[in-house]
Amino acid sequence: MSSRKQDVIFICGGRLLDPSQNLDGEYDLLLRDGLVAEIAPPGKLQAKTAEIIEARGLIVTPGFIDIHVHLREPGQSYKETIATGTMAAAAGGFTSVCPMPNTSPINDAPAITRWMQDPERHAQVNVFPIAAATVGSLGERLTDYAGLQRAGAVAVSDDGKPILHDKIMRESLVAAARLNLPVIQHAEDTRMTVSAVMNAGPAAFRRGLRGWPVEAESSIVQRDIELAAETKAHLHVAHLSATAALEAVRQAKRDGVHVTCEVTPHHFALIDEDVHDYDSNFKMNPPLRARQDREALLAGIADGTVDCIATDHAPHAHNEKNAEFDLAPFGITGLETALGLCISILHHKQKIPLRRIVELLTTNPARVIGLEGRGTLVPGSHADVTIFDPAKKWTYQAAQSLSKSKNSPFDGWQLQAKVMATIVGGEIKFRTK
Repeated sequence: MSSRKQDVIFICGGRLLDPSQNLDGEYDLLLRDGLVAEIAPPGKLQAKTAEIIEARGLIVTPGFIDIHVHLREPGQSYKETIATGTMAAAAGGFTSVCPMPNTSPINDAPAITRWMQDPERHAQVNVFPIAAATVGSLGERLTDYAGLQRAGAVAVSDDGKPILHDKIMRESLVAAARLNLPVIQHAEDTRMTVSAVMNAGPAAFRRGLRGWPVEAESSIVQRDIELAAETKAHLHVAHLSATAALEAVRQAKRDGVHVTCEVTPHHFALIDEDVHDYDSNFKMNPPLRARQDREALLAGIADGTVDCIATDHAPHAHNEKNAEFDLAPFGITGLETALGLCISILHHKQKIPLRRIVELLTTNPARVIGLEGRGTLVPGSHADVTIFDPAKKWTYQAAQSLSKSKNSPFDGWQLQAKVMATIVGGEIKFRTK
């Protein structure tokens, strides 16, 4: 790990891939005073006093942006802190993260939003909080959207809990639209998922576990799309996992509704049949779905229906996850494995172009969440840069994670593509030794 200030950084010899400018080729990149200064073909830039990063054989992109993480502070620092979670983010190539509000207390007030961004939290990357859509995330009364936005919130959501009541969801969309804020919905009709822990289907039946129907997700997505069309608001569907939900989003986009969605690496990497030995590291919300759902997600990633890859990084202490499958909490860590899974599965197995994968990790998340000057390397933008080796093969060891928690189903997986350096605001925050 490294965190040092260098006024000028010169990144040379790499393949620069920036979808926001339609750039894909060999370029040199000059960073100065925390901003992107210049981009030019090799040999055109002068940087005598710069720190030089030789990027030959590497890919240079805008800094990755994860719009769905759980950093557990305030209130659950035994699982993760903003400091440790953002260290893991930097190791994964992420220069910006958006933590969800299901903290303790819930991030439903401007003071909590500001606390999360205070320098005393020792964040290693940019932190853009997502605030609660309703007070206490109880789904009954809206929070102060304008006050939360002024405090730094970039979206509202009751993630972990859905907004079930039509009236409240409509009010949320109307209030958010006035401020140009996205409403991020955790699409789950909890009336259908009582005591459910695994996708409904043969795999759950064989294991004697209560099944979780895909309709619990798709019905909420369909309702929310109708409300978004009515209110002209921006609806973002979190961790989309089911075929019918994806089809609803695809059709809504054709109809001109302002709806976006994200997919997690674990939902395109795993299916419900992969759950073995009642290992709770395979327990997440929404659950791993059937093979046909994963195939639909892969198609949606390839054809542009899916807007972002987001990790839903959800750390839990060992004693919490080391429990019966029924009793263990939902969620896995994901910041350090995201790139490797994207390149190994989406690029090498599914033949999805690198440009599309970079778009899903950079330009699109910045657009969805409204982060000006990020997700791009256009001169004058923030000097947030990710450099990775697309050919590097490595084995993920959960025990060596920089996250405070180690709950990952990918422990021991061999992955391809390794982050070599992460630069945030012109500072090198992570560098592979």
